[in-house]
Amino acid sequence: MIYRALIRPLLFQLDPERSHDVALTSLGAAGPVLARLCPPLPDPRLSVTIAGLHFPTPVGLAAGFDKAAKALWAWPALGFGFVEVGTVTAQAQPGNPRPRVFRLPRDQALINRLGFNSPGADAMAERLAALRRGRPYPIPLAVNIGRSRAASNEQAVDDYVYSFDRLQPHADFVVVNVSSPNTPGLRQLQMRDAIVPLLDALTGRNRALGEKPLFVKIAPDLTDAELNEVVDAVGGRVHGIVATNTTLGRAGLVSPAREEAGGLSGRPLHAQAVQIIGRLRRLTGGRLPIIGVGGIFTAEDAYAVIKAGATLVELYTGFVYDGPALPRAIARGLLSLLDRDGLRSIAEATGVSTPVASGTA
Repeated sequence: MIYRALIRPLLFQLDPERSHDVALTSLGAAGPVLARLCPPLPDPRLSVTIAGLHFPTPVGLAAGFDKAAKALWAWPALGFGFVEVGTVTAQAQPGNPRPRVFRLPRDQALINRLGFNSPGADAMAERLAALRRGRPYPIPLAVNIGRSRAASNEQAVDDYVYSFDRLQPHADFVVVNVSSPNTPGLRQLQMRDAIVPLLDALTGRNRALGEKPLFVKIAPDLTDAELNEVVDAVGGRVHGIVATNTTLGRAGLVSPAREEAGGLSGRPLHAQAVQIIGRLRRLTGGRLPIIGVGGIFTAEDAYAVIKAGATLVELYTGFVYDGPALPRAIARGLLSLLDRDGLRSIAEATGVSTPVASGTA
């Protein structure tokens, strides 16, 4: 593959964040051309419908890769079935000091402590409004929103509502990020006494603006009791869950950068994500769609996440390591796996490894 043989070695000579910026700028510049040259990969067996939104494939780009929506036209051209931009904060903020992204190539992983570097909700709203004034965007576009660093948890509701009011009109769905490990205190917003008033405020604004699907993104490091509490709290308040964010765990890592602070993503997170998704599937009785994230590098990885209970999947670290051909390769691989298992659609594979008992709450 050209990316692995030629492009990745050049990018990996640069600082990780610098190489990311170079790749994103290149994709942003090439996006309109790619959109005309690269036809979609339509196959009804891969399409998924959630809360009235049609996803041509279940393979999406995770939040954090295109934080400021700089390369939007590249993503459908590369074969993604949806994209999640952000995390966007109400206030513009630079994030944490550099260096703040670290490669762990021997582990096929990344550690980041970016800290929600964001242009702010107003600037992002202007950018997305300009997109919507152009030709129709061909895949669902999600906006991921988080708490500004300058806002305390006591001020979080107003902070999130500010972002939501400005960005919801330009999004197809919104993801509420309460699980990044890189903003102090943010993960406390996953607890019932914090998340209930937050989601109640956002669902109220959502109805006022014209309801769109609302998801919440959770951490992989929740205990069983905490996960039960989150599921109980979000029930009836959101349309789905994104599982999972990065982990603070470091078990089994061999790369020298394993000692860096921040959230770990990539191959080491995969088994943990599959386990959390399976638990979510059982706890929700299969009634809440799950977007599965964590260590997806191959079609088999994506299929394991789907069979555990995810309706859609997202890529980040796998895309960094394996490059722009990955989303189409995973989509084609999923078709082969469906054929192998005698399934007619990706929807039939969702949750087959995690049967839901009748009466599950």
